Parts: sequence; structure tokens; C-alpha cells
Amino acid sequence: MIIKTAEFKCSSAKAEQCPVGDIPEFAFIGRSNVGKSSLTNMLTGRKSLAKVSGTPGKTALINHFIINGEWYLVDLPGYGYAKVSKEKRKAYSDIISCYILKSENLKYLFVLVDSRLEPQKNDLELMDFLNEHGINYGLVFTKTDKLSDNKIFSNITKYKKILKAVGKSVPDIFITSSEKKTGREELLDFIENTIKEQ
Repeated sequence: MIIKTAEFKCSSAKAEQCPVGDIPEFAFIGRSNVGKSSLTNMLTGRKSLAKVSGTPGKTALINHFIINGEWYLVDLPGYGYAKVSKEKRKAYSDIISCYILKSENLKYLFVLVDSRLEPQKNDLELMDFLNEHGINYGLVFTKTDKLSDNKIFSNITKYKKILKAVGKSVPDIFITSSEKKTGREELLDFIENTIKEQ
């Protein structure tokens, strides 16, 4: 897929405020500071389409970006940032769950995972939630330029073992680095093929 245009559409504080219509949506979600904004900019080829912040928990809204006038890239609030109040964490959780369960245009959810870390409890809880509700999703391992290939493989294997141990199928896996633009073509081709199959 060639990205010709990428424009910010809107920010929504509630799932029901999101754009209406039948444009397919591909959402990105992950723990705070996992690199969602950097990945968005890397995929679209725009340096500052999504605001990158060194402060975890910055994305608190559902952000829609219209790509090639054909599909939405949806940036969901980050989760798991301890310094955010319990009330805000619950509010983010409600926004996320309502969007994921109620969006009629959500075609696929990309769950971003920091490749440098051991499997995290809140990532695994999200996967349980997605499996329970039959949501199509894949795992996007970010920041892989920081690790050796062996370490990346080791961490991915741990996720696979955990999912298989609880009887869950292993989702699609994407290896990315916003710094080196690793995985860009794979993700965009996957999105393009998914749209064609609808």
C-alpha cells in the first residue's frame, strides 16, 4: 500500500462520538509509552501526524486519522500507566472497551507490545478480553531495534506459550521498529489485503 494522504480527522472522548459511516477502521492499542504515536507516524510517513510524547498516558482520546480517503487509522488511549488516577484509568478502560465492542467498522485491532519486556499482566488481560469477545487482533512488537534477533524471538515465544497454555490461538505477529521503519510494508500490506477481503 502506498500512503498518498494521511490527515487527522477527529478526537473523541466517547465511543459514540466517533465518525459514522462505513469506512473501515484499523485500531492501534497498547500500554502507555509503547510507541503508538511513533508507529502511526512511521506507517503514514508523516513525522508529526500523531504527537509523540515522552510522558506516558498522554493519549486520552480516540484519535481518528483518515488514510488515502479510504480507511481510518485509529489511535486508542494507552493503558497501564500507574501515575494516572484510578478514575482516569477506569475512564480510559471504558472508552477502549466501548469502542472495541461497539464499533461496527472496526476490522482489526493491532495490540502493541514492547519487545524489550517480559509478558505484561495488563497486556495478557487485554488479550483475554479480546479472545473472550471474538475480536480480530494481532500482536505488534515495537522497539525491536533495541534488541538482538534472538531476544526478540525469545520474547515472542513466551507470549505464544502463554496463549497456547490457556487454549488460545496465537494471533498474527508483526515485528516493527519506528526508528528503522521495520515492519511498515508488512502492516500496510496486511491492512490493504484485509480491506480487499471485506
